[in-house]
Amino acid sequence: MAKPITSTSPLISVEQIYQAKVRLKGIADITPMLPNYRFSELFECNLLLKREDLQVVRSYKIRGAYNNMATMTEEQLKNGVVCASAGNHAQGVAFACQKMQVHGKIFMPIVTPKQKVNKVKLFGKGFVEVVLTGDTYDDAYAEAMQCAEVEGRGFVHPFNDPGTIAGQGTVGVEILDSANGPIDYIFVPVGGGGLSAGIGSYVKQISPKTKIIGVEPAGAPAMYESLKAGKVVNLEQIDSFVDGAAVRQVGENTFRIAQAVLDDLVLVDEGKVCSMILQLYNEEGLVVEPAGALTLTALNQYADKIKGKNVVCIISGGNNDITRTEEIKERALLYEGLKHYFVIRFPQRAGALKDFLTKVLGVNDDITHFEYTKKHNRGTGPALVGLQVKERGDYEKLVQRMDEYQIDYQPLNDSKMLFELLI
Repeated sequence: MAKPITSTSPLISVEQIYQAKVRLKGIADITPMLPNYRFSELFECNLLLKREDLQVVRSYKIRGAYNNMATMTEEQLKNGVVCASAGNHAQGVAFACQKMQVHGKIFMPIVTPKQKVNKVKLFGKGFVEVVLTGDTYDDAYAEAMQCAEVEGRGFVHPFNDPGTIAGQGTVGVEILDSANGPIDYIFVPVGGGGLSAGIGSYVKQISPKTKIIGVEPAGAPAMYESLKAGKVVNLEQIDSFVDGAAVRQVGENTFRIAQAVLDDLVLVDEGKVCSMILQLYNEEGLVVEPAGALTLTALNQYADKIKGKNVVCIISGGNNDITRTEEIKERALLYEGLKHYFVIRFPQRAGALKDFLTKVLGVNDDITHFEYTKKHNRGTGPALVGLQVKERGDYEKLVQRMDEYQIDYQPLNDSKMLFELLI
């Protein structure tokens, strides 16, 4: 997919990225690139994790935010700055505002995890004002743009500004500087495209044989659809669960750079991301946010290609809210085929539920949800039932028993409208 670099290439220059590296000295940390032995053995490669979750604001966003503001003129900064963010960019802007002592107004979606909102206020130390508005990043973006115009504030774009992209490109500098040999693959999470544009701009000019693989959530495929269409498209609806990488529309600049630097762009299911989050916590002791787990989630799609190769996965952020744990577990179980919901019409007679428990449920099956209201003057009463099985194959056995005992049921997992209405 990546195109040859020419004199008219949209890439950010190596000089711009090096200048950003100088500006960020003492502001952003040089994060470690650590080998991961379990994934290396699993995929038969040399796998390295670029740990941006260990950054000062627990994501790479401080790089682009600070570099963007540091390249603004006094005129742009005199009335303060404004930005829109789903969380991590806001923290980067807040930290930059504190360091530069510039007032910032930060617009965030209402659904932003409380942990991220609190962190923004913490890093801003009185220099920032948080405004919660809309359901998505794009809603917050529209409000922020209006604020910039009305109040004369400098706008700190989270991904489409050359200053932001150059700042994110310093991740690429650190990857190549710390590598002991040539890097064959770099897997990069893609939302608005700033990180992939920055890393891709630098790496393709310094190490053109390195393949850049973008990874995007399947529920918010803004870059994927844009690349397929050959132009920037606006998605009508998105799943905002992977909040650090869920936008309806990518930037014009990041799109053009993506066309030039991405060798492939893969989509991963949000449920699979949830499974990876739990796996990283339970087996690696890593706390990552959904966007931070994207790259590792995509590795199985490249299992044959990365054997024997040097591979880098960007762990882009670790700002996960503990209150989301139950939702993460639920999505993971649904994706893995271990949790299923049904509407079951039980006969309204004594012992009907007991028969279901003793004859239909397997020894390792568990009822996790049950809603039932007895209705008078009816032969049957509907119940909303959630069942969890131990292994994926147990579901087929469960359904066979339900058919054998003539249970009147309707599965909900694959009925999107009913599932969203009832669950």
